[in-house]
Amino acid sequence: MQARVAFNALALRPNGTGVQTYIAELLGALARRAPGHLRAAVQADACDLLPPGVAPLVRPVSSGPRRTLTGLRSLGPAELVHGLDVDLPLRPGAPAVATVHDLSVFDVPESFSRHRALGEQLVVTQALRRADAIIAVSSFTAERIEERFGRPAVVVLEATPTDLEPADAGAVEAVRLRYRLPERFVLHVGTVEHRKNLHMLGLACGRADLRLVLAGSVPAGQTTPPEAVRLGYVAQADLAALYGAATIVAYPSRYEGFGLPPLEAMRCGAAVVAADATALPEALGTGALLVPPDDLDGWAALLAELAADDGRRVELAEEGRRWAARRSWDDVAAETSAVYQTLGLEI
Repeated sequence: MQARVAFNALALRPNGTGVQTYIAELLGALARRAPGHLRAAVQADACDLLPPGVAPLVRPVSSGPRRTLTGLRSLGPAELVHGLDVDLPLRPGAPAVATVHDLSVFDVPESFSRHRALGEQLVVTQALRRADAIIAVSSFTAERIEERFGRPAVVVLEATPTDLEPADAGAVEAVRLRYRLPERFVLHVGTVEHRKNLHMLGLACGRADLRLVLAGSVPAGQTTPPEAVRLGYVAQADLAALYGAATIVAYPSRYEGFGLPPLEAMRCGAAVVAADATALPEALGTGALLVPPDDLDGWAALLAELAADDGRRVELAEEGRRWAARRSWDDVAAETSAVYQTLGLEI
């Protein structure tokens, strides 16, 4: 049966990151608008992650070049196809939309192996040539698409996960005990990459007399500050309590296409300090304090001042919650549907 919209959702993975949140939440919100009319290509071990109302088009589990080749396959008959992480079929067979989360493979290629950077550069270039419309998750990413490819993109900002709320005191204490967390600490959540600027953060924490706690996977070849507490990947169910336990959540990244983890922290009532760079000011607005990413003195001073001022942290956390609550995934779905409408499909 022909779907109204067929999606490439091969990037949806168990224990995923920001792109996975985007895929699952957007599909769920679109399914509420058009139940029974959506189909998504998904890897076999991620079928359970699809929301109700989205039919799976099951593909073998794969990664790297093999997953890229899988993404070039047809998604079957549909009125529109949408690559949720850029990738589009070689022959879409219908009007095509591509979502671009960032252009990091072009802008910070040193964050990837040489072969991966070159391969993904080719994939992005070819997909954007085939796309009839492009969605960017921030104005920064839209500007980079215009500069590099000469194509306009519609900006559709992300939102925080639907079920994410501040944890209660009992849950926070349980997470403190389970992970043996320090009494006062600065938390960073996300996969460790060079562009995340964590060694600068480690130095700033040392000057501020605060422990640095890292939650996220550490790929081969990446290093972390030697004094940091490494938790590894943390289950989604523990994140709200982990944010609640942190004295400060810090995100000093030099390059982000959006910046979902600090926005999630704000939603959970954390006091957030982030880099005044790339997409982060747009994503975080008035809900976070911003510092240039490589201003070590500025980071160290602000972390120390904020850690010592309970009242200021509470005020910042309250403003962060207000900012994060301004937008929902239903808003994201409505704006995405408006892009579909420009191509002749209304859902």
